[in-house]
Amino acid sequence: MSGKQLFLLVIVLLAAFLALDSVFVVDQREKVLVFQLGQIKRSDSEPGLHFKLPLVQNVRSFDSRVLTLDADAEEYLTLEKKNVKVDFYVKWRIADVAQYYRATSGLESNALSRLSSIINQGLRDEFGNRTIRQAVSGERNDIMRSMEANAAEKIAEFGIDLVDVRIKRIDLPDDVSDSVYNRMRSERQRVAADFRARGAEEAEKIRAAAERERQVLLADAYRQAEEHRGQGDAEAAAIYANVYGEDTEFYNFYRSLDVYRTGFQGRSDVLVLEPDSELFRYFKNGADGR
Repeated sequence: MSGKQLFLLVIVLLAAFLALDSVFVVDQREKVLVFQLGQIKRSDSEPGLHFKLPLVQNVRSFDSRVLTLDADAEEYLTLEKKNVKVDFYVKWRIADVAQYYRATSGLESNALSRLSSIINQGLRDEFGNRTIRQAVSGERNDIMRSMEANAAEKIAEFGIDLVDVRIKRIDLPDDVSDSVYNRMRSERQRVAADFRARGAEEAEKIRAAAERERQVLLADAYRQAEEHRGQGDAEAAAIYANVYGEDTEFYNFYRSLDVYRTGFQGRSDVLVLEPDSELFRYFKNGADGR
């Protein structure tokens, strides 16, 4: 290969290199800065094919999608000077890539640090103006809206667009939570004991009423039984008197049989009587054939 051919080959290769170095592609998910000798020359944010000066200019790309700052839970003082633990996240994206680069040197870690500091300060101010009840129960949305409005102005200085601020959870610190839980448990135990005492009292009243009603029913039943027994005895006495009046001898015989029946119910029953006792009068009469 001659020197002229070699020179032409070098020229062609150099031209190809310069042509390739002068072209770059911007993805739709990116924002691009073009630097010239370390200074920002322009920003090419539109997706597609772009050109730059070879060797003199260089390109740096940044993510233009919505990014997330998911911070660790922080403790803040409320209006009552009580700590609450707040867990939150922030949605953000790069709005002005040149301003973002100047403010953060193009490092996402710097952007997250400044963003977290602004949000923390805003939350500290918001919770400092509210009680725990207000923060937890009804004003969480107000806190997020106020935070988003106030933080958006400050964050805009860094070329960042604040998309959303959300509070995921508001808790009491662990020691306070344990204290509240123990107090709630003691209160529930006291209420349960009170209900048990009331139940035992009502049960005792019911048992006493039932016992009283049982005694009344038994007394009434005994009274009715005695009345019926008295009526029966009276009727029996009347019948006996009537029978005695009609046939005295048969009545005496019937009474003797009743004595025999009740006196000799078991084999071990023994009566010690004289032979001429009136009790054996009917046995004697039977033995004489009368």
